[in-house]
Amino acid sequence: MALFTPSFSFKISASSSPRRCRFVKARRSFTLRAAVAVESPSFSSADRDGAPKLLLEVKDLSAVIAESKQPILKGVNLTVHEGEVHAVMGKNGSGKSTFAKVLVGHPDYEITGGSITYKGQDLLEMEPEERALAGLFMSFQSPVEIPGVSNIDFLNMAYNARRRKLGLPELGPIEFYGYVAPKLEIVNMKIDFLNRNVNEGFSGGERKRNEILQLAVLGAELSILDEIDSGLDVDALRDVAKAVNGLLTPNNSVLMITHYLRLLEFIKPTYIHIMENGRIVKTGDISIAEILEREGYKAISNT
Repeated sequence: MALFTPSFSFKISASSSPRRCRFVKARRSFTLRAAVAVESPSFSSADRDGAPKLLLEVKDLSAVIAESKQPILKGVNLTVHEGEVHAVMGKNGSGKSTFAKVLVGHPDYEITGGSITYKGQDLLEMEPEERALAGLFMSFQSPVEIPGVSNIDFLNMAYNARRRKLGLPELGPIEFYGYVAPKLEIVNMKIDFLNRNVNEGFSGGERKRNEILQLAVLGAELSILDEIDSGLDVDALRDVAKAVNGLLTPNNSVLMITHYLRLLEFIKPTYIHIMENGRIVKTGDISIAEILEREGYKAISNT
């Protein structure tokens, strides 16, 4: 489901052997935070020494497909501080989406090496629903439909799960309606959208807007956006990008996966990373994406 981490229960071995995540489907959990703005801000939060606060640190991360044991990630290194926007680009099959799914604990992959630290905690020791409640959020390329569950009920349940985690009282239906209704303006959606079933009969653009609505309602310290520009026309892309920019604060960060420069022209990245053969092989600024647009990956390929 878009913009949230599906809730599964799993255990990870502490031995040196490949860490296989064993999952049992459970209740879904969601996390995100709302804000309002227009342009992509340029800021980074800092600790008392003035240095940006570390949010996510990935070291030498390796992973394989759980069923076939095919290696996909082969030593990924990435550091994300609060207030930063990171974009990951690369050819199909380079490992971008696998990397995103491993971060949220997808059951299709085994961790075979490396570490992930999130807000000072070992992310690999956290269950997927714990990751979500801790403020890790993912938007999938193809969010699933949930027949029989309205958007407002879905969002109310998810929002209250986050409030329980924070030790706050839950909101009843009327209180929550008053909270969620103004958020529709962020994604340029009408109020009757709340009564529709989650993603059922939605167009591609509506699904992406719905993902950002979830983001606006629920709040996340780290949002992983996997090709949110896919299938969007220019107007829909502008609305989605405006909403994402409006949710950025000095205390949260975005990690977005994309193939195209056009998204990065709307959501300005702090860094762009090029992924190739399961590794990040190059990091730079927007000029990397401009080179890709003109010359393709052959211009910066490692091979």
